Amino acid sequence: MKRETLLALNAARRAGRAVVLASDMTTAAARLITAGDKDDPLAEDAREALRLDKARIVEKDGAATMLTPYNPPLELLIVGAVHIAQPLSRMAALAGFRVTIIDPRTAFATEERFPGLTLLTAWPDEALKTRAINHRTAFVALTHDPKLDDPALAVALRSEAFYIGALGSKKTHAKRLDRLTAHGFDATTLARIKGPIGLAIGAVTPAEIAVSILAQMIAVLRRAEG
Repeated sequence: MKRETLLALNAARRAGRAVVLASDMTTAAARLITAGDKDDPLAEDAREALRLDKARIVEKDGAATMLTPYNPPLELLIVGAVHIAQPLSRMAALAGFRVTIIDPRTAFATEERFPGLTLLTAWPDEALKTRAINHRTAFVALTHDPKLDDPALAVALRSEAFYIGALGSKKTHAKRLDRLTAHGFDATTLARIKGPIGLAIGAVTPAEIAVSILAQMIAVLRRAEG
């Protein structure tokens, strides 16, 4: 690999940009393909490698190329330091997500309840303004409080987050959609919100609901839902 290619790869990783290293299996020549690249002949294959988060060899025009994806880390942003957030944050961390808990209620967002995690005790919409939300970010709103959930959901809907979910019944979610519609979001955009949140596995306890949420996040990430 040429020095300039290595420097560009390292710069992309530091900046949290998704790139694929394409290495010719015969000549060892290497180049970078970005997630938004449309001109490279292997652009579609590179996007698939990023989606699967797995290296693959493709053959095109008689040449074999190794595609090695370099994705930003997976991240989970949880609005609401509630009971469900405790098992969800632990499970998500085990699954490889960097977890951040956002809740201005300092009685809930404590180190004792969420040991070792990033805690932001600010209003969610303000806290999210400082976050780089990209296609590897999952967002979950759990407070049941429109004053906290709705502004945060508005930020998430304007981002590239691959998953957006909000806790609440069908009736609660319908009211939520009405409020967000009044703030200018169309039906296509609002359809990104998973609500009621989680896969329908009959979950009852906070831990079971957390399992259903994490399972749905992974299904969306791997495009396996449904």
